[in-house]
Amino acid sequence: MSDSDLIRLYSERILALAADIPHLGRLPAPQGTARKRSPLCGSVVTVDVVLQDGRVAAFAQDVKACALGQAAAAILGAVAPGRSRAEVEAARAALRAMLKEGAPPPAAPFDGFEVLVPAREYKNRHASILLAIDALAEAMAQAEAA
Repeated sequence: MSDSDLIRLYSERILALAADIPHLGRLPAPQGTARKRSPLCGSVVTVDVVLQDGRVAAFAQDVKACALGQAAAAILGAVAPGRSRAEVEAARAALRAMLKEGAPPPAAPFDGFEVLVPAREYKNRHASILLAIDALAEAMAQAEAA
């Protein structure tokens, strides 16, 4: 990876997102919790949720990830409250397709993931980017099953 590739990948916007992640921490009494780890880089994201009427009523995330994983968690944290599992799973599928197949970014309100388009070229970073949204979808499924 050249210096210019690194500069483009870790843009100011990505680094700003990584520095300001909403809903950091853990919930005291979550209905669902999921922990996801990227074996390649060791990034870990744990998500806690409480659902009300099938939507995220409370959300917290513990993020120990690279700048790209942190940026993805920040984007997700800004829009997760109020979302249904179907919305989260559709956004996850769109994000995965954006990274792996060159598809367009997810639709609003998840369109903030567009900032991560340059990461398409770096397959070793995809798992870290998907951690938070994978964990949220799993935590929501767990909460619904409870």
